[in-house]
Amino acid sequence: MLSVGIIAWIGAVFLAAGFVKGVVGMGLPTVAMGLLAVTMPPAQAAALLLIPSLVTNLWQLFSGPSFAGLCKRLRTMMAGIMLGTVAGAGVLTGAHAGAASAGLGAALVLYAVLGLLKLGFTTPARHEVLMSPLVGVATGLVTGATGVFVIPAVPYLQSLRLEKENLIQVLGLSFTVSTAALAIGLFRTGALVSPTAQLSGSILALLPALAGMFIGQTLRQTMSVETFRKVFFVGLLALGAYLALEAAL
Repeated sequence: MLSVGIIAWIGAVFLAAGFVKGVVGMGLPTVAMGLLAVTMPPAQAAALLLIPSLVTNLWQLFSGPSFAGLCKRLRTMMAGIMLGTVAGAGVLTGAHAGAASAGLGAALVLYAVLGLLKLGFTTPARHEVLMSPLVGVATGLVTGATGVFVIPAVPYLQSLRLEKENLIQVLGLSFTVSTAALAIGLFRTGALVSPTAQLSGSILALLPALAGMFIGQTLRQTMSVETFRKVFFVGLLALGAYLALEAAL
């Protein structure tokens, strides 16, 4: 049975994580996993974020302008994410999860610095047929190892030079598939020791996550494209630094 203090802490974590996701379109699993790891094992934290992550990602996915077109364009990437996540989910419950998180954090920091310096890359449309499934599988393996969905999916999707709202929507699509795949992977590896209790806690975490996301989305809609770009990369930088430092310490 969780104490009142732990329940309050979980609520505060998901409020903050939802706010970050509302502003930059991502970050809920990263923030939640990093902060919840202070009080519980990574696999338990991952089980708690399943429902908030799934619902907020679906909200983000269906609130955008190009659902059908983006699904068709990136269907092979989504298939790769599903396969990679289910295959790699055992790492999250193993001894190497901390090292994987540190590596992920370092990669995020590097990508964010390059983005802030405007040294990003562009993926030509003719290369998407090859790149999409490879990026999907790689993202799935990273998700299975860390519970975080961003590398290499976010740099790749950002390299497609989508409009701001299309980018937010396709991030929602990628993260929705990742969340569903992670749930399957955790179930297969036995990490959901008490599925009913863990999913009940995940449902309770949903309300503060939705509240935070609503506040963050309201703020995002007032931003210019350039301001959003800077906030997006600064958010990545902060998330990456937090992951790397939390794993190192």
